[in-house]
Amino acid sequence: MKKSLLALAVLGTCAHAAYAQTNVTVYGLIDATISTINHADKNGDRLTGIPVAWFSGNRIGFRGAEDLGSGLKAIFKLEAEFVVGTGEMDTPGVLFNRDAWVGLQDTTFGQVTLGRQNTLARDFSQVYGDAYGSKLGLEEGGYTNNNNFKQLIFYSGSATGTRYDNGLVWKKVFSNGVVAGLGYQFGETAGQFARNTTKSAAIGYNGSNFIVSAFINQADVGNGIDTSLEKHKSYSVGGSYMFDLVRLNAGYFHYTAEQGALGQRKDDAYTVSAKFTPQGSFDYEIGYQVMKADNAAYNAAGTSTLNAYADASGSTAAGSGKKKTLYGSTFYHLSKRTELYLAADYMKLDDGYRVGSANGFKNQTEFAMGMRTRF
Repeated sequence: MKKSLLALAVLGTCAHAAYAQTNVTVYGLIDATISTINHADKNGDRLTGIPVAWFSGNRIGFRGAEDLGSGLKAIFKLEAEFVVGTGEMDTPGVLFNRDAWVGLQDTTFGQVTLGRQNTLARDFSQVYGDAYGSKLGLEEGGYTNNNNFKQLIFYSGSATGTRYDNGLVWKKVFSNGVVAGLGYQFGETAGQFARNTTKSAAIGYNGSNFIVSAFINQADVGNGIDTSLEKHKSYSVGGSYMFDLVRLNAGYFHYTAEQGALGQRKDDAYTVSAKFTPQGSFDYEIGYQVMKADNAAYNAAGTSTLNAYADASGSTAAGSGKKKTLYGSTFYHLSKRTELYLAADYMKLDDGYRVGSANGFKNQTEFAMGMRTRF
């Protein structure tokens, strides 16, 4: 009897120890925006309402880690996005549209993740892609969510947008401040291994008061009825410099794409921005970006220049031009988790650059106010 009780006690202790080594976190973010935008239809009328969140995708997620011993952990992340104005799924029919991956993390070899996740290029270019970036690391990094200065993110894309479907990513943070990564997206097409695959490599450095990073990226896009593939390639370099109260960001993007009968597309884009964080509850951001597209395919309707890494097999026309955007914002932090914000941007289109939301007009202005909180 004593032996049985002792065995049960030992098993209970072991079970408790195993449980203590595993953790699962439920978390989320809610960003509610009221915005007004001009040229919202062909008559140039203004639209005011509650759009898709201005800065951050509304989300609920689950993440966890299990300590496997000797510095090795099993990790996972499941994250779903919703529209705060209606409560509906951001991507109809896709539950975990932001993240759905599992992986291993080790202090020696780094981190490997498999599943739906950010593109590697996105994680490294967010440092300088707009005024709201963070440091390089194992965590995913993003851009602002829904506005006319978001578009640089598409140069960091893949065959399935700015996230990998069927992605495999390795990252490592070295002790000397270097951060490196490799990314690969499986195309999932029988008999055509390269179709809709993406290959990426990136490197960066977290200094004491500066960050630099760069990536190279290639996707073999093929969603048309034939078996031909469009090769899309991009590279980028940029960084941030932190003064006592100001963070300055700058970056350059170069992109080329094969477009079948329309010929090759070539883009050059750059961005500069700053974030001012004085003592107190306020911070302020300002930025400017230019996207110059040469022989860029339009969508099938001819109303919009295709985003980088989009399939151009259904396009019949192309054009060249520039898209310039100036933006600014201010945040008032009620706490570490909750803030209020005001923001605005002004977009100007030159020559043949087209944006569908501008409805044929050559400029567009947006104003927004909102509240963002995390749990």
